[in-house]
Amino acid sequence: MSRPLLITDCDEVLLHMVSHFRDWLGEAHEVDFAFETGKFEDALTDRRTGESLGRDRVWPLLGQFFEGEMHRQTPVPGAIEALGKIGEVADIVILTNLPDLAHPWRVEQLANHGIAHEVVCNQGGKGVPAREIIDRHGASRTAFVDDLPVHHASVAKHAPEVFRLHMVAEPVLAPVVPPAEHAHARIDDWPTACDWILERLNP
Repeated sequence: MSRPLLITDCDEVLLHMVSHFRDWLGEAHEVDFAFETGKFEDALTDRRTGESLGRDRVWPLLGQFFEGEMHRQTPVPGAIEALGKIGEVADIVILTNLPDLAHPWRVEQLANHGIAHEVVCNQGGKGVPAREIIDRHGASRTAFVDDLPVHHASVAKHAPEVFRLHMVAEPVLAPVVPPAEHAHARIDDWPTACDWILERLNP
């Protein structure tokens, strides 16, 4: 008999990222990251020149962070406990937008926090890979959790039956990110989110 399924993002859902990225940028590169503006590419400023970093500098820095600094990331409060409860009744897949070469890094990082679920790396919208994961698992019911509205729109298009929960677990960032239009709900803490997910996976 097929089990329900949770497909969840990692950064700013299971693990804090932007606050640690900000700290590393300041320490290693003399770059200030005002991520509370909600505009990622316009939020990085070179302390020495006062100029904003363009896309051609931002994304390589992000790549360097994931390659060498993922150990800085800390679990979102309540996330590990929630995965434990959900895992009793459902399969769990972590769908993370990282290049394939980062797959072993993410698996090891999550394992170090006691999170040992299937990890799928992806680039671009998450609707197509979510559809593939659901079909592969033969899931009876599926919930999807992500911090980016674009992914909720993508999943709504390719897997419309999925229950979609918008979560932004970084408390400084959450107030400037509006609720995702294509999500069924917005919840930014795991104790409340866990109840919402279990209600929908176990009707």
